[in-house]
Amino acid sequence: MTDTLDHERRIELARRFGAGSLLKRLTCELRWGLAAVRATVLEAAHPQVGGALLDHSTFVVHPWRRLFNTITSIDRLVDEDVAVQLREVDRLNRLHARITGTDERGRPYSALDADARAWVIATLYDSTVEVCRLTGTPLTAKEEGQLYEEYKALLTLLQGRDDLLPPTLKAFREYFASMVSERLEDNEAVQSIINGLFSTIPAPPLLKGHPTLWAVARAAISPVASAVTLATLPEAYRSKYGYTAPPGADALMRGGYFAVGVITLMLPPSLGRTPVIIDILDPSRESTLGPIKMMGLLMEQAGKAQDLLRRPAGQRRSGPVAKGADRLFHEVLDQTGDGRLTWPDLAAMAREIATRLDLDEPAETRLFGAFSAWWKELLAAMDADGDEVITREEFAAGATSLSGPALAHVAEVLFETADKDGSGTISPEEYRLLFRSGFRRDVETTATGDITSGAFVAEFLAFMTGRTGSTACDNLLATA
Repeated sequence: MTDTLDHERRIELARRFGAGSLLKRLTCELRWGLAAVRATVLEAAHPQVGGALLDHSTFVVHPWRRLFNTITSIDRLVDEDVAVQLREVDRLNRLHARITGTDERGRPYSALDADARAWVIATLYDSTVEVCRLTGTPLTAKEEGQLYEEYKALLTLLQGRDDLLPPTLKAFREYFASMVSERLEDNEAVQSIINGLFSTIPAPPLLKGHPTLWAVARAAISPVASAVTLATLPEAYRSKYGYTAPPGADALMRGGYFAVGVITLMLPPSLGRTPVIIDILDPSRESTLGPIKMMGLLMEQAGKAQDLLRRPAGQRRSGPVAKGADRLFHEVLDQTGDGRLTWPDLAAMAREIATRLDLDEPAETRLFGAFSAWWKELLAAMDADGDEVITREEFAAGATSLSGPALAHVAEVLFETADKDGSGTISPEEYRLLFRSGFRRDVETTATGDITSGAFVAEFLAFMTGRTGSTACDNLLATA
């Protein structure tokens, strides 16, 4: 871990992949998103990573949210300010320290496992090099070496050791080939990405109000995306586990990647960066891209109007939409999408809030402590058979027990985050700032003056117990 490195060494390592680095330039390019997708599949095939993804990750249920968070984290890691880089490294280590468990075969896993983390960095490096090659602008031998050293510096900073990846590129290629042929497996996490993710992926925020349009687009895109993703995987892995790409998939993959490369080169620098993906897919977040944001907002409003016109007159309403317990369970609480409520679901909610708000260690610890206490409260009230799993039926039967003191404490911790000056109240502007920076949404409040902790807690409890909708809370926890 990073506590084995002194502060000066940490600064020196961070500067290697920060301002002016090749890693910063490449990860900010539009095409790097393709590298992230390929790397995710290869990461999932690692025994340690696959189990953790299935139990703790929300990438299947909330893929767009996961994309937004990944891009945000990468941006912080390659930031020009070393303090921002080190803060993100520490946050990632705290986040991963909480991800432990046992997979379906009874094998223990930990997100801090040194071998697994080395493999994650290895897949990112190899996928970045491969995407550069396939998009028509391959790295030179010198650039490949430079990029490898920068990725190694990132791993050293994360793990506190510099011996986890081979010292030379030649040795790395041997290591990578050995991992693919001998260590990787075909597990449920890999299958869920290749066979299920693209066919069930929810609409991005930009198209959320247009379900018919998205259904048509997804039906056309999903088989192509699956075939292209499969074609990018190493041949040794595909052959070993019988993954056969459809006829023409390789040509389709090469053509698609090359097209992305051309687009990346043609776009102005300000539009060719991966953070722009967020602005296009989720235009309601704060953005400098006025026309894109305006287009998205117009589409969102059109979707709302269309939905309103489809309703019978007696059902039209302008206020918040009440959530039933079943919808609350499905859309908000079941973060991992396995149809049941376990601790990893609540932990995922806490991680999401901590990531969006970029909480420091004390605030993050208080938040996870509050969620842990709430989980114990839920088990005591709803877990009839004592298996530490709350089924949909158990939840429906005990939904009235949701708003206990532990859940109220979760809301209080959020309020403390917004109450920067410790005055016990937050202004309407601080309220908006909290949700704009943390939840990426512009949210208005009906309050004419400062908002008290009690008022804030009341809205949060009403949302979490399914009594009312909350634009801010809904966008944080229920969006895809």
